Amino acid sequence: MTAPKTARLAPTPATRTTAALGIGAAAVVILVVVAFLTPGPALSTRAQDGLTLGLSVLIESLPFVMLGVLLSIIVQVWVPPGAIERWMPRRAWARRAVLSLLGMLVPVCECGNLPFARGLMIRGFSVPETMTFLIAAPIVNPIVIITTHQAFGFDDGILIARLVGGYAVANLIGWLYSRHPDPDGLLTERFLAACEIAAEDPGGKGRRSLVQYVVELRAVMPALVIGSAIAGAVQVIVPRDALLAIGSNPALSILAMIALAMIVAICSNVDAFFALSFASTFTPGSLVAFLLVGPLVDVKMLALMRTTFRTRVLVALVVIVVLFAIAVGGVVNLLV
Repeated sequence: MTAPKTARLAPTPATRTTAALGIGAAAVVILVVVAFLTPGPALSTRAQDGLTLGLSVLIESLPFVMLGVLLSIIVQVWVPPGAIERWMPRRAWARRAVLSLLGMLVPVCECGNLPFARGLMIRGFSVPETMTFLIAAPIVNPIVIITTHQAFGFDDGILIARLVGGYAVANLIGWLYSRHPDPDGLLTERFLAACEIAAEDPGGKGRRSLVQYVVELRAVMPALVIGSAIAGAVQVIVPRDALLAIGSNPALSILAMIALAMIVAICSNVDAFFALSFASTFTPGSLVAFLLVGPLVDVKMLALMRTTFRTRVLVALVVIVVLFAIAVGGVVNLLV
């Protein structure tokens, strides 16, 4: 497998698309500010709740996205060529196994891992290798390990199941996509255009850092705003009481918590404490499924990944992760 082939790119409408997303996001912000500052009828309770939840997701994610962008620039620009690659095994499966543990050294949540993963691909890592890191890093992460242990300890095997499950599904996805005949076909034209910009080497390291900083923010921020808005809207539309009503059923509880994980879009650094509030109602296997699915394919993360991967890739990732989480959750329920 090879890195994205930027040389074969033709001009794309990425600039117009990014500008449209930016204008749309700015319009939403302006309308919200006007709604709060001008006199008149108050927003409905549901609309206010949706706005509050959407803003909370955005505010919670923003610092990690910025950190991820900075780490991405360090990897792309400041780390010397070959400094990372020479520590990697030569065999493809071994490289993926090592990259899936790289999250231990990158203590950011899933939002920040996406810019970092983009930097790895621009640097030259293959698409399957980078996907392995991207899927594993939100779970195989020192902060996530600590918070999950603080919430559950070693009770019911929830911590171990989350770590082993996250590592396993990441390597499964990496192996599956390593069989793809055209890895570049998994990527969006906009990201391939970003690879081309990075390959042009506009000047010194300072200028290159600034260029990549602008490129990454233009790619990630509109998706983050839109993903946060969707997460807030979905939370007030979907009745949570319906999910709680089936919490004690070993099978249905897993499906309910998977649906909840995709909706609430909570940062993986703190989602264990959110899951802990359901421990008295839901089965241990359903909590494991929540902790596996949320960091990988919630609505916010899918919006972010859409900046890099095509829609069919995201659909396949959702199917694989959900089926894997159901299997792991079912095993935990049988063993506990």
